[in-house]
Amino acid sequence: MIAIFELLCYNSGMEITLSKYLRQSATYKVFSHLGVVFADFLDTLGKIAQIGFHVLRCIFKGEISKKELLLQCDRFGVTSLPITLSIVGMTSIIVASQVAHEMVKQGGGNFVGMLMTILIVREVGAIMSGFAITSMIGSSLASELATMRVTEQVDAIDVLGVDSIRYLFVPRVLSGIVMMPFVVILASVVGVLLGAVTSDMFAGLTYRAYFDSAWLGLYMKDLWVSLLKASVFGGTIALISCTCGFHATGGAKGVGIATTKAVVWSFISIVVLDMVFAVLFFF
Repeated sequence: MIAIFELLCYNSGMEITLSKYLRQSATYKVFSHLGVVFADFLDTLGKIAQIGFHVLRCIFKGEISKKELLLQCDRFGVTSLPITLSIVGMTSIIVASQVAHEMVKQGGGNFVGMLMTILIVREVGAIMSGFAITSMIGSSLASELATMRVTEQVDAIDVLGVDSIRYLFVPRVLSGIVMMPFVVILASVVGVLLGAVTSDMFAGLTYRAYFDSAWLGLYMKDLWVSLLKASVFGGTIALISCTCGFHATGGAKGVGIATTKAVVWSFISIVVLDMVFAVLFFF
């Protein structure tokens, strides 16, 4: 059939061949693009895993620059607080306004505090903090390392005989692991408090009724799972962002591509990891 088709094309004076025809088809372009995306996915996943093992090995060996670690902890835990608390707080207000109104209308006002506490401690605090950290700190890490890569600063570090992974990755990843739980704790507290204010304003629920119920939704298991999840989120965001920036190519355009890639990968990773935690600990 292929030979017949090519013969017909040739006899009719057409210069297009079957291979050119297929390359111009929409189906070919779609599957070709999917193939490129899948190959890039596997390549990026491999790089993240490889660097991740290297970073863990350095941490366990104690090969950590304490001065750089303190600087990154300040960046990760202090600089990010305003945007993180704002996002978690506004999300809690939106959720509380809906939950409190409906629960009070259905006669379940005494359960509003419990529901809000469970929701914020288990999910909202960690996930929204992760999104905020990714948007502010993750993008900053990716663009910083990408700029160092395209301006050959990373190559200069390697020429000096310094392990660039240990020097650039370890303080940043470790700061994410250490500082993210503190950020999530503060964000969760702010979320619960704003939930009480919102419930009082929109549903007329008293603070006493809210907090009496809130204590019933505070479980030790939820607390330590939330803190563990926060550490995993923080380390993952830092690792992905640094990896994407570290392997950037193509000058200024490459910096933008690496930063976008880091944010997208971090967002997806947060959702996937949260699903894994939910399945492992709450089902």
